[in-house]
Amino acid sequence: MSLLSSRSLRLVSRVPVFSRFASTKSLRETLQEIVPQKQAQLRALVDNLIGGMRGLKVMLWEGSVLDPNEGIRFHGHTIPDCQKLLTPAKGGKEIIAESMLWLLLTGQIPSEEQTRSLSRELAENGELPDYLEKLIDSFPKTLHPMTQMGMAVAALNQESKFAAAYEKGVKKTEYWTYTLEDSLNLIAKLPALAARIYRNTYYPEKQLPKLDPGEDLVGNYVNMLGYGNNEGMKEYLRLYIALHGDHEGGNVSAHTAHLVGSALSDPYLSYAASLFGLAGPLHGLANQEVLRWMLAMQKSIGEDGTHEQIKDYLWKTLNGGQVVPGYGHGVLRDPDPRFTALQQFCDVRPELKDSAIIKLVKKTSEVAPGVLREHGKTKNPNPNVDATSGCLLYHYGLTEFKYYTVIFGVSRALGALTQLVWDRALSMDAIKKIVEKA
Repeated sequence: MSLLSSRSLRLVSRVPVFSRFASTKSLRETLQEIVPQKQAQLRALVDNLIGGMRGLKVMLWEGSVLDPNEGIRFHGHTIPDCQKLLTPAKGGKEIIAESMLWLLLTGQIPSEEQTRSLSRELAENGELPDYLEKLIDSFPKTLHPMTQMGMAVAALNQESKFAAAYEKGVKKTEYWTYTLEDSLNLIAKLPALAARIYRNTYYPEKQLPKLDPGEDLVGNYVNMLGYGNNEGMKEYLRLYIALHGDHEGGNVSAHTAHLVGSALSDPYLSYAASLFGLAGPLHGLANQEVLRWMLAMQKSIGEDGTHEQIKDYLWKTLNGGQVVPGYGHGVLRDPDPRFTALQQFCDVRPELKDSAIIKLVKKTSEVAPGVLREHGKTKNPNPNVDATSGCLLYHYGLTEFKYYTVIFGVSRALGALTQLVWDRALSMDAIKKIVEKA
């Protein structure tokens, strides 16, 4: 492997592999084959880093690449690619978390059998231990849901197989296998953990349903949130969680998990830190701010506001010294393909065609780019995923704004924990040991 700039790395990551692997190998068996290949690639890269890297920007991130013009790609696959190739839920049409997790971890498209097997494994390991249920139940209702989530995830650290193995002096070449076990265990428990926080904070009188071993990860999550009979909500959250699972490593939550993990903190502690970064207003609260702004505009111009009224309200916002939330992006310079995917979801779901808030989102996306270009102070006047994601939750009846970031936290675990596994597998100490034995 030759010296790669960030541009070169992006180009390499764009090459899609459009074959569905019919193998029945487990996730662990698949990774056992892939890890040595990746280690060899990284060793070749490091061997070529002669003369320093001053002024050269390089990010090594395993699961995804964020291109300013094309948007996100997961191991070379665009969102439309993933929608065609990744296994949906039984009877559903949208990507499920398990198939996206497999792709992020291995770079391969899982077979339906592999996806269903992973779903069963996660459901079977999804129940919370008694001590964690008691801890979550002890939190005051006034404690922010994200604070509760971070504390609960950190408390799972006492189950860490990686921490236990490290204490016993496990070989560095085996770090990644224990990190994988912790990561899968955490992902399995996040739906029950997040749903318990929702129940305790907003509906303490309700009983939580049991995990269904035949359901996918998000299907069980939605059931425990109390929306099990709402197929539209279930399909939406499947799509939302898959699309938000990874967005390269430069954002606060992904970088924080990577940074804390670099101290060999176990996945529970690393991801707890990530969640507290995600809780910040400039990261995980964006779709709430969009929704508040949309509802304020709706109150001002009415549910059937015209394009001209929306244009006037946009200028009122800008002339008041405020930004239009949900537009522009720190990296993207073209429309966010995640927004496009959610709008396509809106277009095909019958219950959304007459939704006042969803229609207002669409009209605003038709007007706002032109206003923002005329305003001249934004590099990207196009809508990002936050322009519609919170409004969809609101339409489906989940109106507790503070909880929205918890859903984001369930999703982002897919990518952040994938990277922790590969951080361990590709650690230079581990690769050095492998080379010495060769």
